[in-house]
Amino acid sequence: MQVRIKFFAAHRDIVGQSQQTLALEPGATVGTLWERLTTAYPRLQGYSGRLLYAVNQEFATLATELHDGDEVVYIPPVSGG
Repeated sequence: MQVRIKFFAAHRDIVGQSQQTLALEPGATVGTLWERLTTAYPRLQGYSGRLLYAVNQEFATLATELHDGDEVVYIPPVSGG
């Protein structure tokens, strides 16, 4: 199955692009995709445990199962004042 990942803020800087499409095995979850991304881009690991997750523009959890054509977003922490 194919999923599209969108990257924002520091994640976009680390990955070097705003989105990419990856092939995943059936039954993959938001968490297994994050593991794959942190393996490919080790600097993302520093954000683990500090993210919000969205699948198809709805909040999700690490256990959310992905399906062909899903759009996944890992939302990094934001700061401002």
